[in-house]
Amino acid sequence: MATERRAPRCTTGVVRRTERLSPHMIRVVLGGDGLAGFTAGEFTDHYVKLLFPVPGVAYPEPFDMGVIREELPREHWPVTRTYTVRGWNPLTRELTIDFVCHGDKGLAGPWAMRAAPGDVLRFLGPGGAYAPSAEADWHLLAGDESALPAIGVALERLPAGAAAKVFIEVENAAEEQELPCAGDAEIVWLHRDGGQVGRALVDAVRAAAFPDGTVHAFVHGEATFVKDLRRYLRIERGVPLERLSISGYWRLGRDEDGWQSSKREWNRQVEDEEARALSGSAA
Repeated sequence: MATERRAPRCTTGVVRRTERLSPHMIRVVLGGDGLAGFTAGEFTDHYVKLLFPVPGVAYPEPFDMGVIREELPREHWPVTRTYTVRGWNPLTRELTIDFVCHGDKGLAGPWAMRAAPGDVLRFLGPGGAYAPSAEADWHLLAGDESALPAIGVALERLPAGAAAKVFIEVENAAEEQELPCAGDAEIVWLHRDGGQVGRALVDAVRAAAFPDGTVHAFVHGEATFVKDLRRYLRIERGVPLERLSISGYWRLGRDEDGWQSSKREWNRQVEDEEARALSGSAA
C-alpha cells in the first residue's frame, strides 16, 4: 500500500507594494488569490519560510514541495529563509514582511530591495509559539533588528495599561521605528555604531531594574548575546523557562543554512551549561 505524501503547505503571494522603513529595513506587502487559505494571528512571533528558487532549475507546476523533495536532488530544492509575519489582514488578504537589507549581501534582503508589484514569492507556514501572556505582571522584550518585527507585533497586542520594558539594538538612530502600543511600554533604543552586535543590549538589560511580579520575556536575535541573556535571566534572575521565549534567530558569520544545521547542537550545549549552573546554585 502506497504511503500518502504529505507535503508542507506552500502559499503563493504576489507583491502588492514595498516601503523603505529605514536605511536598512524594507517592508514588502504580499497579496493575491494564493493567500486565500492563509491564516495567522494566534502568535505575535508567527514566521514563514520563504522559498527562493535555485537559478536555472525548472520546478513542477503546480508548485509542490513534496514532489520537489521526492524527485529533485537536494541542491535543486528552493533555498529557505525564515521571516516574521509583521502583519496579516484577513479582510484584504495582505501579508506584511519586513526585511533587514545590507546591500547585495545575503539572499532575501537583495530580493526585497528589487521587489516590485507583480513579483511572486512562495513560502511555507506559518509557525509560531509566543504571544504576550495576559497573566504576566510585566513584559520584557529584547532583541536586535531580526527580532524587531516580532517585538513590534507584540507591542501592538499589549492591552492598555500592560507594563513592558523594551530594549532594541540597531545600528544607529536612523534605524529606529515608530512602534504603536496601547500598553505602558518603556522603549529603549540602543545603537551599535559599528560596535559588537548585542553588547549594548546585554549591558542595558543587565542594568535595568526589574519590577516586582511575574515577568513574561521575549528575547531573540544574534545567538551569542541571546546565550548571555538566557544565562542572566535563567540563572541570575531565576526566570523559569515557561515564562521565557528565547532563541538565536541567527549567528554572526553563518548564513541561515549553516546556522540551522548547527542550532540543535548549540542549544543542547547551552541547556547543558545552564543545567549545571542551576544545579550548582541550588547545592
